[in-house]
Amino acid sequence: MRPVPISDGAHGVRPALRERLTVPALAFGGILMAVMQTVVVPLLPDLPRLTGSSPAAVSWLVTATLLAGAVLTPVLGRAGDMYGKRRVLLGALGLMTAGSVLCALTSDIRVLIAARALQGAAAAVVPLSISILRDELPPERTGSAVALMSSTVGVGAALGLPLAALVVQYANWHVMFWATAGLGGFGLALAWWAVRESPVRSPGRFDVGGAVGLAAGLVCLLLAVSQGGQWGWGSGPVLGLFAGAVVVLSVWWRAELRSRRPLVDLRLAVGRRVALPHLAALLAGFAFYANSLVTAQLVQAPVSSGYGLGLSIVATGLCLLPNGMIMLFLSPVSARVSAARGARVTLAVGGLLMALGYVIRIVDSRDLWVIIVGAAVVSTGTTFAYSALPTLILRAVPVTQTASANGVNVLMRTIGQSVSSAAVAAVLVHHTAAGGPPVPSLLGYQLAFALAGSVALVACAVALAIPSDEADGAGPRTRRTGPAQETALEGT
Repeated sequence: MRPVPISDGAHGVRPALRERLTVPALAFGGILMAVMQTVVVPLLPDLPRLTGSSPAAVSWLVTATLLAGAVLTPVLGRAGDMYGKRRVLLGALGLMTAGSVLCALTSDIRVLIAARALQGAAAAVVPLSISILRDELPPERTGSAVALMSSTVGVGAALGLPLAALVVQYANWHVMFWATAGLGGFGLALAWWAVRESPVRSPGRFDVGGAVGLAAGLVCLLLAVSQGGQWGWGSGPVLGLFAGAVVVLSVWWRAELRSRRPLVDLRLAVGRRVALPHLAALLAGFAFYANSLVTAQLVQAPVSSGYGLGLSIVATGLCLLPNGMIMLFLSPVSARVSAARGARVTLAVGGLLMALGYVIRIVDSRDLWVIIVGAAVVSTGTTFAYSALPTLILRAVPVTQTASANGVNVLMRTIGQSVSSAAVAAVLVHHTAAGGPPVPSLLGYQLAFALAGSVALVACAVALAIPSDEADGAGPRTRRTGPAQETALEGT
């Protein structure tokens, strides 16, 4: 189906300043999204006391955001393709900001959980922004802008932890949410002013049944993965959730194949040019998340463990800060590699670099400078991998499906991160130091690094299996008639 051009309306011909701020405005929204996901982490140990609730209830402040983001990312991506990417982007930023305001106004754990679920809508900001960049920018600028947009996930995560730790240490914890609410309001206003509506849409009826089915299946799957460690992997609720996920997603798959206008075009998604980047996204998400998760725990371990450095949460955040800066400054380099050698090569290089970083971590995880260097190498590989993934998706799908396809790709990263968290936790729990403090042993951390590095190597192999445009005879799927206009070629 050919896209329908939409009038630019009241925006008309935008001044040059607005055009120059389009990319920074979208990137700021991506950074905010990642900050919102991480700011609650320093609060988790104290929130049971602050809210008068149990640790199990407090853990839902993380789980609710994860589940909401996973469910809403593909749904809002499809809505953006149909009803306007800018409109849906502003809605996601608005929900994120409203969630911060609610968190700032209450200490009721039930309201806090609901507010954190609202913040999960911000997970759709990155795929929507990438799709807008494809529609709005000329080809020579798209690669670097998309790479920058992908790097915002790491930049925001690296910034959020130390900033939140500083606020928690020196101010009331509600101040942190007032700060994020102010930043969210600024980001919303900036996006409203600087980003114009994409002229490309895919008209039709929204697949409500597909959205409900996907949501139910993902909730069952991710709830089982995220809570399996607490509830027990062999417990009835976890096994029931896994079984429910299989049944619901199987029914959803068959229904989507029969639908004339599905939420996710599965026939397109199972093709090698799309399915393999989705698989690589899951693997890269696993490898990326283990880096921050394990590093934070390792450097905070007590000195009496024999390997830990006993760092505070603030010092830990500062150790992770270089990772975000690496992702920010190397994103243009990864874009140039993709332009010169192809995005599949960039993705493969990213997987190799992540594996190399984990080799460094296995060899030495006692000296702080080696820990920082190893984590930096993993972040370098993550930059290359994350910048290549949306480029591969954009080249493989019609312009009318860019937001929904990138939404699915981000969803796969989220699933990979969830599985990584569960797998790393399982490894560390089963390798606890004997005769000392109840903390994981150094061998446990090394096994976690080995697992993440092996997954990164598999991601590299998957990248090399992705067909190039020349290999499968696929030509460009779009031609541009101007910075804000594209016409999709028929067929996929």
